[in-house]
Amino acid sequence: MKLSGRRSSSNVEDRRGQRVSGGASGGSNIVGMLLQMLLSGKKGGITGIIAIVIVVASMFFGGDGILGGLMGTAEGGATEQVEYNQSAQEKELFEFSSKILAGTEDVWSAEFQKLGKTYRAPKLVIFKDAVRSGCGSATSSTGPFYCSADQTVYLDLSFFMSMKKQLGADGDFAYAYVIAHEVGHHVQYLLGTLDDAHKLMNQYGRDTKESNQISVRLELQADFYAGLWAYHDNLMFDSIEDGDIDEGLNAAQKIGDDYLQKKARGYSVPDSFNHGTSDQRSRWLKKGIRTGDIRQGDTFSQSYNSL
Repeated sequence: MKLSGRRSSSNVEDRRGQRVSGGASGGSNIVGMLLQMLLSGKKGGITGIIAIVIVVASMFFGGDGILGGLMGTAEGGATEQVEYNQSAQEKELFEFSSKILAGTEDVWSAEFQKLGKTYRAPKLVIFKDAVRSGCGSATSSTGPFYCSADQTVYLDLSFFMSMKKQLGADGDFAYAYVIAHEVGHHVQYLLGTLDDAHKLMNQYGRDTKESNQISVRLELQADFYAGLWAYHDNLMFDSIEDGDIDEGLNAAQKIGDDYLQKKARGYSVPDSFNHGTSDQRSRWLKKGIRTGDIRQGDTFSQSYNSL
C-alpha cells in the first residue's frame, strides 16, 4: 500500500508500557473456553474473525466486534507503568496502524455523511501482552478485538507477525484488512446492527446453530465493510498497489472456519461455524472492494445458504 505522506490518526493510544496484573486473566479464560467449545463443536461467547485459530496458531484473529455485548465490565487489578522500548519493526507497524485508522476515519466520515449521519471514530489501543478494556481483561492470545462498551479497537502488534508465521497471511494490505474489519464492527455498532444481533443471539442462546449463523452474518458484513474501506481509500489516496488485493483475499481464505477447523482437527462442523467459510469471507471482502457501495453489504436479508 502507498501510505507515504498520509496523516496519522489522533485516536491512537499507546499502552505498551502498561503491565496489567490481578485481573488480566480474561484472555486466558477466553482461550480455555474456546478450546473446550472447539472440541465439543460449539462456539463460545466470543465471535471474532477467527476464534478457532487459537487452537491452530495460538491467536485470535479479529477478536470481535461483539465482544462488548458479551463480556460485561472490566475486572479489577493493578496497572503498572513501565518503560517500553519499541523495536524498529514495532515503530513501523505502529505508524502503519495509525495511518490505516486515519484512512478509515476519512472513508467512514464521508460514507456516514451520505447517509445523513455523523461518524464517531473509534479509538485504537495498541498494547503488549495484556490489556484491560471496557469489556474485560484480555491477553494477546485474544488477538485484535473491538469492544463496543468503550468503542475501541484493541491490537497487539505482534499479531501481525503471527499472521505471517503461523497462517501464511502476510503483507501490508492483509494487516490493514485486520484493522478495517474491526472498524467494520464499530460501524455495525453505530448503525445499530450489532445491538440488534446481540439481542437475537441472546434469544436463541449462545451455543445454538441459529446464534452461530447470526455471528457469521456479522463477520461477513465486517469483511464487506473492510473491502468498502479499501475501495474508497484507494479513490481518495490512490493507495492500492499491485498484489495488495491478493494479500487481503489470501488472508480471508486462511481465516475461514472450514479451513481452520480442518487444520485443527482434520474435519469441519458447519453448524459450529461462526465466522464464515474461506469462500464466504473472501467473496464478501472482494464484493466490498469491487462495489464500494454500503447498500450491497446486507448480509442479513438474504437466506443463510446464499451467503
